Amino acid sequence: MAISDAVQQLEKLKSKIEASGVTPELAAQATQLVFGTGNPGADIIFIGEAPGKNEDLQGEPFVGAAGKFLNEMLAGIGLKREDIYITNIVKYRPPHNRDPLPEEKTAFLPFLQEQIAIIKPKLIVTLGRHSMDVLLPGLKISQVHGQPKRYKGQVYLPLFHPAAALYNGGMRQTLIEDFSLIPAILEKL
Repeated sequence: MAISDAVQQLEKLKSKIEASGVTPELAAQATQLVFGTGNPGADIIFIGEAPGKNEDLQGEPFVGAAGKFLNEMLAGIGLKREDIYITNIVKYRPPHNRDPLPEEKTAFLPFLQEQIAIIKPKLIVTLGRHSMDVLLPGLKISQVHGQPKRYKGQVYLPLFHPAAALYNGGMRQTLIEDFSLIPAILEKL
């Protein structure tokens, strides 16, 4: 698919989500839908859990402190934000940065699956347990982080959420090490 077609399809999907009335309570208290950003023809999609305060205000995923750390890790493997696509499962900010509720994740899953189908990545990197649970049910992130998994024909790499590394210095190094595996995994695909 041409990039321009993917861009059009993603725009349509974004409008469809806004028109669908999905999670009206979340939508009512959020500034805007935070759909996703990056290269619609990317080989890698990074998927977080839900927008935070900065993301809600700017309309882009991962623009706060966790996003800065993500950018550093991308640079460490020779990638930029423009090379990848990044989104969240839940696309409206939960109040007070609470975790997304199971029913909110379930409500957004079909839209996320459509987003993935449009982009057709070789690799999906889940950031944190929430996105891993939705896409790779039944696994424990503490046991599988940094290990590529093939599920229903798609390759996933579960990673800890960059925000976790901001509060836990030991996890920072683990995340950097796990992240460094991405180029080799992509090469095998």
